[in-house]
Amino acid sequence: MEESRSEKIARRAPEEVVRLARLGSFHQSRLSFMRILLRRLKSEKWRFETPRFDIDEKGVGVAVYTAHGPERSYSLIAFAHDLPPEMRSDRVIATAWDATFTLFDGIPGSADIARLRENVPKQEAGRVSERELSVSRANRSVRLWEHVVDRLAAGQQPDAEKVAEVGYLMRTTAVYGSGKLGAADREATQTRPEFQAPFQIEMLSVYLTRAFVMDLVEHMARKRAPDTAVGLAPKLRRRFGIGNSTGLGMAPFLINHPILLNNWIAAREEALARVRSKEQAGSKELDQLRGLVRRAGEHARIWRSDHPVQLRKLAELRADIKALAEHLHSFDTSVRLPWNRLYEWADGALSLEGQEQLVSLLMELYPEDVDGLACCMAADESLGERIEGKMSAARLTALCEDFYGWALETDWHAPEAQARIWYVSQEKLEPRLGERAGEEDLEAYEQPLCPGRDVARMYSDLRKTEGNVAAFLMAHPEHRHIARRVQIAARFPYAEIRDNTIAADMLPIDLLRAKLAFFGACHFDPRSDRWVRINMYRDAPFPHELASADPDGWTLPEVQM
Repeated sequence: MEESRSEKIARRAPEEVVRLARLGSFHQSRLSFMRILLRRLKSEKWRFETPRFDIDEKGVGVAVYTAHGPERSYSLIAFAHDLPPEMRSDRVIATAWDATFTLFDGIPGSADIARLRENVPKQEAGRVSERELSVSRANRSVRLWEHVVDRLAAGQQPDAEKVAEVGYLMRTTAVYGSGKLGAADREATQTRPEFQAPFQIEMLSVYLTRAFVMDLVEHMARKRAPDTAVGLAPKLRRRFGIGNSTGLGMAPFLINHPILLNNWIAAREEALARVRSKEQAGSKELDQLRGLVRRAGEHARIWRSDHPVQLRKLAELRADIKALAEHLHSFDTSVRLPWNRLYEWADGALSLEGQEQLVSLLMELYPEDVDGLACCMAADESLGERIEGKMSAARLTALCEDFYGWALETDWHAPEAQARIWYVSQEKLEPRLGERAGEEDLEAYEQPLCPGRDVARMYSDLRKTEGNVAAFLMAHPEHRHIARRVQIAARFPYAEIRDNTIAADMLPIDLLRAKLAFFGACHFDPRSDRWVRINMYRDAPFPHELASADPDGWTLPEVQM
């Protein structure tokens, strides 16, 4: 019998993938959490209704949006406020917002809404219960809100260019889940099928928030001019997403959740490996990819930012997509392992932006090989809690060498290697990134967010040690946290970022983009190297459209041929 020529292409190596520069070039994909959610809502035929919409002409009141699934219902309770412009702020420490929300487990009664009315608008100053799954808030876009209300009230559609420039009518400044402010812990919902994938509660909350925001702006136009007001044209309406401002508070997440990071990256890398392992491809797949590349080119063309780093990356991405389109013009899919050959070409010809865009596009070709990996992306982080004390000190030393070679080669005495310091502001209670050589002495407040340096410190002591890890940590308890991390990294290959997270040239926005790309965000617009604005669900079908819409095809704009 002739031996099969089938070849399984290996996943990319962790030292290639889990680097800050590459993480900061990730794009949304079929494994992004927004898309996982919409596919489920569509396939399970979820029903949506708005049982309450009590909002006055000033935009003040309460609305309830309920999603009915096969077994359970969830309700977004929205409280709308009349906020003076001078009180609007993107800061987490703000105390008032244009709208505040909670995702309620079930269908709320009058007593629930009365209780939540006294707490949700206060956010951190209030308290919720285990019946609430998330708490969030949002502010109107100063540039766009009044324009849209005025145009609709006058019987006209908003200016399409202004809509494209901003892309949202409200942006969230925080979407809290997992026990925040008294809400239900993830342990209470993680066994529910609809919430097994990461961040599904938060993604559902934002999806329903978008529906509320669009209904609210049309409602206010009708209140202003009931005789002339019109609704948004459906196609233009879908051009609005939900904005989000995200800062340093999110940056430590990927460092603090190594097993979760591993599972996200591993699923994505397995998806890519499966596509690269395809023995053959035909003209249908090639034509599909060419179409996706054209759409990605349009997406890059309308992507706006003023930040120098992002402008450079956008220039690279646009040039990469042009080069990819030209390469595909004469690309031969009849060769063996065509997508592997294409990836290998991109690895040498494109920037990281273009390479990672291609990764996302290749995954679109084979949903049957990719979508099922969503069930592998959650994590039981208790697997990393226990330190293996019986492990020999020699074995732990070897693991440091195997998985943290880059850190052991770093000169940690060089000022640029330890230029930054992570700490939590006592006044604002927010993560901060300070300069180690700055005016304030922050050493006593430093957070353990530089695994590489801490491994190097432990390694120095380990090399002088015999016996097991338990004895070593009895003598050196300051290394407990990093001994645990090294043992985690040995079991979960993508768990550790292979870069210095306190270096002088480290960009926190790389961490932010990686996490937000897994959410499914797009149009990253850094406002500095420490916070970024994004857009969520832009062009996605609304709940009332989902039954007849494609839950995946909205992520890249259509191109008129």
